[in-house]
Amino acid sequence: MRLVVHGIVQGVGFRPAVHRIATSMDVNGWVQNNGGNVVIELDRDHEEFLDRLMSSLPPLSLVERVEVLDSDAAVGNGFRIIPSTSGERGAGIPVDTAICPECLTEMGDPSDRRAGYPFTSCTDCGARFTLISELPYDRVNTAFSRFEPCPRCKDEYSSSGDRRFHHQTVCCPECGPRYRLVVDDVETSDSAIEQFAGMLEDGAIGVAKSWGGMHICCTLENIPKMRRWYGREQKPFAVMVRDLDAVRRYSHPDDDEVEALCSPQRPIVLVPKKDGEYSEYASPGLDNIGLFLPYTGMQHLLFQHLKADALVMTSANVPGEPMILDDDNVRSMGADAYLLHDQDILNRADDSVIRMFDGGRSFIRRSRGHTPAWLPAPGPGTVVALGGQENIAGTLAHKGRMYCTQYIGDADHIGVLEYLDSSIEHLRRLLGADEVSHLALDMHPGYSNRRLARIMAERFGAQTMEIQHHWAHAASLLVDAGVDEAAVLTLDGSGYGDDGTAWGGEVLLSTLDDYRRVGHLRPIPLLGGEKAVYDIRRLCFAVDRLADRENDMFEPQDSRVLDVMMSKSVTSSSMGRIMDALSCYLGVCDRRSYDGEPAMKLETLLNKGKRSMGYKAESRGLVVDSVSLISEIIDSPLSKQDKAYTIISCLIDAMVEQAADAIQSCGSNCIGVTGGVSYNNAVCSMVKEKVESMGLEFIRHRQVPNGDGGLSVGQAAIALRRSV
Repeated sequence: MRLVVHGIVQGVGFRPAVHRIATSMDVNGWVQNNGGNVVIELDRDHEEFLDRLMSSLPPLSLVERVEVLDSDAAVGNGFRIIPSTSGERGAGIPVDTAICPECLTEMGDPSDRRAGYPFTSCTDCGARFTLISELPYDRVNTAFSRFEPCPRCKDEYSSSGDRRFHHQTVCCPECGPRYRLVVDDVETSDSAIEQFAGMLEDGAIGVAKSWGGMHICCTLENIPKMRRWYGREQKPFAVMVRDLDAVRRYSHPDDDEVEALCSPQRPIVLVPKKDGEYSEYASPGLDNIGLFLPYTGMQHLLFQHLKADALVMTSANVPGEPMILDDDNVRSMGADAYLLHDQDILNRADDSVIRMFDGGRSFIRRSRGHTPAWLPAPGPGTVVALGGQENIAGTLAHKGRMYCTQYIGDADHIGVLEYLDSSIEHLRRLLGADEVSHLALDMHPGYSNRRLARIMAERFGAQTMEIQHHWAHAASLLVDAGVDEAAVLTLDGSGYGDDGTAWGGEVLLSTLDDYRRVGHLRPIPLLGGEKAVYDIRRLCFAVDRLADRENDMFEPQDSRVLDVMMSKSVTSSSMGRIMDALSCYLGVCDRRSYDGEPAMKLETLLNKGKRSMGYKAESRGLVVDSVSLISEIIDSPLSKQDKAYTIISCLIDAMVEQAADAIQSCGSNCIGVTGGVSYNNAVCSMVKEKVESMGLEFIRHRQVPNGDGGLSVGQAAIALRRSV
């Protein structure tokens, strides 16, 4: 009898589990990695064996299906793990997970041979995707191929009763990778982590090499120094904390946030922050702070040697470029100290970032620990989708599934496009997707990845297919929610509309086959184009002129120039731009130093505000008049927080009503929200409450990023439908 097991069954201790169960049952046969699946040969009926296997699966495994085939192969006596074959490619690509409690115990036991060894791992934990070059998941196909196991590690690998039985990256201080400290071009390997911790305590800015990349780090009291050094005045930093006590010292997590923080994937979780100097250093002007718990042995050892209970840990990269992987290149950053190791990082993976809403998660960045991952595809075929311009992730649709790359970055720099290309190629190799029929991309004529799309299309002999930005957002939500049709509020900064203007506050009646724009916010001129995105006062000037209001934010000569621009500038219906303008009007933020800053800081007011009755956003046909509403409320006697809340909630109510009118013409009762603005929990709550008050079903993202990181999923889904 032959069983072919599909799923995440490689690199997770699956074959050792099969071996233990078969041996306990006196079954003869063998188990083998076969490309992307596992093959089990048995000399008897399979039902009892499968029952016992499924009741004791390794914690990181996931069985999707089991094929049961007749077989007359000779199995011999006993049960064996036999050499792997390249076989069939598949979805069984394991993800990185945090070091497990058993390995941590070994590291902390002075009598254990792995005491203090930062690369300790076992079949239940550790790096996987970031160190794999090929399937099957065997040592020769990982970054450990050049580290020959010592005799004691070989014994563990060969012993069926050991936790590291057939653990492909088994190692110890005698035979595995090692850390070294580099300061002023002088290297030392003795007590490297302890010395690095001491330098951080003394005020140093350091770079630490981890599993999927490198982090810039410092203690919280040194954040002002780091902001000057790194040129990041306002953008929030992620903070790694020692334990849950430290989490609660800096924030107010709820049970769902604690569960996410403690999950094996160890993402960065945005949690409500406590008032305090250090919390404000980390996330200036925001109500939340991004925290995560240690997930590598090195990070746990750092805290053993630190008095501090928290460290900034942000991706080590030249702004705009991908995270640095090369030990020599990273020294050009000019840090005080570098904690490096001699294991290659084969696949970059930034830390994943999530935010909880209504008991479920929203991915701001889906990466380490959560990629590669797949979703059901809406049709057969093989297509590649490249996303947009910012927060890019790619998608490869193949054999009825859509596989997402890790977070890539913003496409302004050639290094990011090269990273996107290599990440998709890596997925293609792992999955055996040799032929690609279509390349899906955003229809914006100025996006940088258009050139990459042409190159890849020529490489594959594929056709390119342009997809409207907000339709792709809506489609990604349909796929995520598992529905065929919905009216979707697509709320973001901007995207190229099919009329040549900038969209971003849309109501789309959408399927994967087509969409119809059934509502949108009133467009306002972006005075000076991109300049209006950074100098938010220009948005207020445009709103005031449209409302016949005075604006005193500029000198008279500058106002005259802006008046001339009013009729000549591109217009935008963006909800993100409206929130930016409110942030400026209400004294929160008038200049953007990082993506989303004014709207993110506006959330501090929305969280404290309440709806003032008597106001309503008027709709004229498809257009919701945001300009008149702002003009009516902005100078009212309401508090700042109530002004912000009332304006946004009135706009949301009007858009949901447009959505509700539109779905009367179809068989759906679903209204959803997507786009970068939907990361704002106050906005999401407004949509949810309005939809449910009308007796309709609210849908939201859970697996696919709400923002532009999810665009490629929607693009791929649409391309699959259109390519049939």
